[in-house]
Amino acid sequence: MSEPGIVTPEAVVLSFETAGVGSRIVARAIDLAVQGVAALLIVGGAALFGATHIGLAGVYVGVFIVAFGYPVAMETLWKGRTLGKAAMGLRVVTVEGAPVRFRHALVRGALGLIDFWASSGAVAVLCVLATKRNQRLGDLAAGTLVLRERGARQSLSSVTFWVPPGWEQYAATLDVSAVTPADYQAVRSFLMRAGTLDPWTRERLARDIANAVLPRLHHQPPPGVPAEVFLACVAARYQARQRRMPGVPTQPAAPNHPAAPNYPASG
Repeated sequence: MSEPGIVTPEAVVLSFETAGVGSRIVARAIDLAVQGVAALLIVGGAALFGATHIGLAGVYVGVFIVAFGYPVAMETLWKGRTLGKAAMGLRVVTVEGAPVRFRHALVRGALGLIDFWASSGAVAVLCVLATKRNQRLGDLAAGTLVLRERGARQSLSSVTFWVPPGWEQYAATLDVSAVTPADYQAVRSFLMRAGTLDPWTRERLARDIANAVLPRLHHQPPPGVPAEVFLACVAARYQARQRRMPGVPTQPAAPNHPAAPNYPASG
């Protein structure tokens, strides 16, 4: 399932394909085989103690660690992969495109007890089929996605935004340190699509997005600053900051940013 993309902290846009039910089932089957072998080894080791309390406790604890601890440990230590996911070219990432951490893997593992074990996988399959980004309950709760890593690597591309000519001094006054990747994605998506929109929709969307981003900047645009120009300046400054480029990128022949009526600034 293809998605428009996510933005990394380096302001690089990554187009990606989320993993579907088929590839995830195969990856899960591989992981189950690995877990099954580990469980057999644990049971075999516990058998050395015979039918004692220590032996039974060892079996219960060991099986729980294999069922719950295996995916959590693997995804934490192997940057979102398990043996099954690696074999299928899949990887778990956050919805912002960042590597998963222990807390993400822990939430996914905990919900996996419902997604897989309590429902024999039915809940996971139904949830993946019903969600736009092929997310199971664990993904929704943890804020993660399972991507087709091989396809994602081939789709890496970057887009550079420029300050419109004549607005360099104004752009230099913008502090974008609090702008999030999600804010940047909204600005980027609008600027990339602006040329295909009718004038009324273009102006309305520019105002809506500008007013949503303004609180991050603690900024009150002076009279005469079109919303689209403001967004272009924000995008250029954000990229310059994330890439640690000196100054503000400018270009004589910038993309078309026609004058637009002043928009009401919101705090």
